[in-house]
Amino acid sequence: MNNPRSVFVLLSAVGVMFCASAGVALAQAAKARPEVWMGPPSYDNGRFVRELFEKPEAWKETRSLIDVFFCADLSLQKLFTNDDELRRWFGQLNDWKLKFAMEVGAIKPWGLTGEKCFNAEKPIWERAQRLGANLYAIAMDEPFLCCREHIKKPDDYAVQETANYIALVRKHFPEMRIGDIETYPSIPVADHIWWIEALQKKLAEMGVRGLDFYRLDVNWSNFTVFDRGSWPEMKKLERYCRSKKIPFSMVYWASGQPLLNRMKLADASTWYIEIMYQGYAYAMCQGAPDQYVIESWIEAPPRCLPENEEGTFTRSVRDFVKTFVKPKS
Repeated sequence: MNNPRSVFVLLSAVGVMFCASAGVALAQAAKARPEVWMGPPSYDNGRFVRELFEKPEAWKETRSLIDVFFCADLSLQKLFTNDDELRRWFGQLNDWKLKFAMEVGAIKPWGLTGEKCFNAEKPIWERAQRLGANLYAIAMDEPFLCCREHIKKPDDYAVQETANYIALVRKHFPEMRIGDIETYPSIPVADHIWWIEALQKKLAEMGVRGLDFYRLDVNWSNFTVFDRGSWPEMKKLERYCRSKKIPFSMVYWASGQPLLNRMKLADASTWYIEIMYQGYAYAMCQGAPDQYVIESWIEAPPRCLPENEEGTFTRSVRDFVKTFVKPKS
């Protein structure tokens, strides 16, 4: 090793290795923290939502861990008719620096075209904004699945009408982010990829900006009950979305709870156990969504507050985020 040339080669190799390692570290450090969305259940006349705003001290830590609070726009319209109440709640969300988002229809049995859905929903959104909502994003509720399973329209129809809907939203609410929610494994991964590519292509042809995120609603109990779908397959879709620069979003929920309820095996702990299971299962496949969406549209869990007691919705959100999501800086 006394040869100067050998020393130079060795030092050069070490330098390359150091730069490569530093580059990886910097890239990892630069990766943005995932967003956390929280969507409480709306059953029992929106009781959970009311409790969150009436008892803010009971979920203070949970609130510090999330980024987006959301609900369905039709639930907002149906359950919360008091403008003064909503104005106060939106003010609280703004004070807490939480963004507000909604799940919306793009194609539905009650609105067979993108234009019909948009015209029905636009007044709801305008009301929310008028009352102070920081309307950050909408997530379209399964237009691809709706066409296939509910209104029996061809896939090309789903592409065109969803694109028409997005174009109207972009025109009237240009700052708002738009994402799509679709189901798995009822829609295979290959069909998800076809759908994303076809929709993005149609939007580009129309001169309209494409999707801001793509959200997977995973009925993961089917992996066991019907031997259909898998966590590694979901990871393939995450990689595909990343390759297309589309943020990948996933709903975390108690997929097995409806069946366990019918079998009389569910209890107050089932919701918590199941969303934590989903978190661990996907993490073991190196899954890491850009959006973690903790949402319940079933009658579970039985209580919302407080965050420091077992069996509550806010406790499940708090513990999930602390376990699986990088802390806020």
